[in-house]
Amino acid sequence: MKRVILFRNGSGVDGKVLLVTHSLEEVLAGASQKLGIRATHLYTPQGGLIDDLRLIRDDDILYVSEGEDFVLPVQPCPGVRPPGHVGTSLSLQSVAGPSLTCSGVSSTHDWVTLNVGGRIFTTTRATLVTKEPNSMLAKMFSCEDNHLLPSNRDAHGAYLIDRSYSYFEPLLNFLRNGSLILNHNINPQGVLEEARFFGIESAVPHLEALTCAQDETPDVEPLTRHDVVKALISTHHRDELRFQGVSLKRADLSKLDLRNINFKRGVITSLNNSGRMDHDATFIYANHWWFDLKQLLKILSPILLIISPSTERTFADLSHCNLSGANLNGCCLERANLCGANLEGAQLLNVRLLCANLESANLRSCNFEDPAGTRSNCEGVNLRGAVLEGSMLAGVNLRVATLKKANLKNCDLRGAVLAGADLENCDLSGSDLQEANLRGANLKDAAFELMLTPLHMSQTMTCDL
Repeated sequence: MKRVILFRNGSGVDGKVLLVTHSLEEVLAGASQKLGIRATHLYTPQGGLIDDLRLIRDDDILYVSEGEDFVLPVQPCPGVRPPGHVGTSLSLQSVAGPSLTCSGVSSTHDWVTLNVGGRIFTTTRATLVTKEPNSMLAKMFSCEDNHLLPSNRDAHGAYLIDRSYSYFEPLLNFLRNGSLILNHNINPQGVLEEARFFGIESAVPHLEALTCAQDETPDVEPLTRHDVVKALISTHHRDELRFQGVSLKRADLSKLDLRNINFKRGVITSLNNSGRMDHDATFIYANHWWFDLKQLLKILSPILLIISPSTERTFADLSHCNLSGANLNGCCLERANLCGANLEGAQLLNVRLLCANLESANLRSCNFEDPAGTRSNCEGVNLRGAVLEGSMLAGVNLRVATLKKANLKNCDLRGAVLAGADLENCDLSGSDLQEANLRGANLKDAAFELMLTPLHMSQTMTCDL
């Protein structure tokens, strides 16, 4: 249902509110009863004759005639601009209540109240008109002859604007002081769309630059334990889960079952120009996650960003991550960054750590020994300054690994391959090196005190002393 405000023809006072019913005749009958006259014609504030009920809008101001022609109101209603009068004032309601006109030197200092998306904003007309004279807001509230009529008003007299207040507020401040300042939770793209809508052109270049900078900034926010657990729960135990190229920096993943997860370096790119998947696409990325395309495409394809291979590659970042007591059996951590990570008591059977960085990491009491005889491959791993005291490293491949100043006290290194490894200043006290291969290893200043068994090697040991 709609309502209208009725005035007698030629008058701007003593208006009556009428509910619009089903026909124009019923409206005229109601107007006759409300105003005490014999109503025959309805006119718009511009003098247009209403001859169809569909022409009436909610909260329209109409003038009722007894048959005579339209007469300009002696006292125009607030917000109504009579036709044909150059320089006729546009009334604006201030916060205090009384209407202020455009006449006089101080007209630009009138206060205007706006209701944008349900939030109230109060500003001066000068703010809306001066900086961007060609904007929609300037044309709505200027005193020029070619202005736009302001929108409807709410119950408190504020002009209603159906837009997002979150994106409008930075633009209003821009009109006030000329500076474009966005809070961290405001998307520049949304403010840009509002600037274009309102025609605030001077703000558009700044916002376009901010939008481009946001698009170019990679999303490197580390994942949390909650994110990882959510991924684990949603993936079938027989499927391969991939965390390729993601950041788990300082995440607490202690005591989690992370078996067979692939942390190997991933490929970061975007959709091709057509927005479709390339035929050689191998990975998908959704909500900061890398997954195996074949396993999850069917169930998540509507919300996933499909990735095609490119030359830009990254490595999983687990630096300073807490993996104590975690089960990492069968994981691929090739070239992953585990610098300073805590893996105390972790299960690392059949793990791949080729060229991974575990400098200063804590691997105390870790288990690398697979009863089935499968060897963990740690070739080229960086374990400089790492603590592996009491770890089970039987049969592990540590060829050309860096173990300088590492703590390998009381480790089980039976049958381990340490050929070409850098063991300078490494503490091997109490370790079992039976049948270990140390050919070409650098054992300068390495400590071998309290050896549990004699040193055995499959080949003649060549070392730098």
